[in-house]
Amino acid sequence: MSESDADGGIEGESDGTTGTADESVTELPGRVRRAFADHGSFTSAGDAVWRSETTAFDAEVAAETAEEGRVRFVVTVAVPTLSAATADGVADVVETGWTDTFERRIAAVAGVTRGEHAFDPRTGRDENTVVVEFDLVDINERRGVDDAGALIDFVEGTYVQGIIPGYEYTDPVSGLISSARQQGGGADRSDGSDGSDGSDGSDGSDEP
Repeated sequence: MSESDADGGIEGESDGTTGTADESVTELPGRVRRAFADHGSFTSAGDAVWRSETTAFDAEVAAETAEEGRVRFVVTVAVPTLSAATADGVADVVETGWTDTFERRIAAVAGVTRGEHAFDPRTGRDENTVVVEFDLVDINERRGVDDAGALIDFVEGTYVQGIIPGYEYTDPVSGLISSARQQGGGADRSDGSDGSDGSDGSDGSDEP
């Protein structure tokens, strides 16, 4: 079964209008706006732009019409660099290595979404921020919105996966670490460590 036949049929949810050929290219159908409103993870941030309310980072999705009734979603997530997320100094070589690893993990995005997409993520960096951007096109607007949310979750999860222990992290990263520790049953620490001091629990005595 093809992607266009799955999850809601070839037209997705009808918005009840036909429109002219020019309108179909330039005007975002109401069904797309309803899909964002019904999803529960987004709030409107302007004309055809929605902001994610479920991530600790700045993330938004812009939607526009594409050919043959499809919808293009542009997903943008901005995350702090390692040095911007810590209260400690970070060596340049560590910062570069962290950024390279983060970008490689972002590129391994296959299998995250419900729809079948060949992603080519774009990343850009300034002094304090790394910006990740994905494009996806789908005939089914609700699946597209779901996939946009999944990509945002993927970026956040990838960031948490790359946290380097031993630094003192600041918000919002310290909050993500706290949540991860609580979910995993570990100690609540903002330095990325598990709270262990490396000891085996003994007092150093050789008495029985």
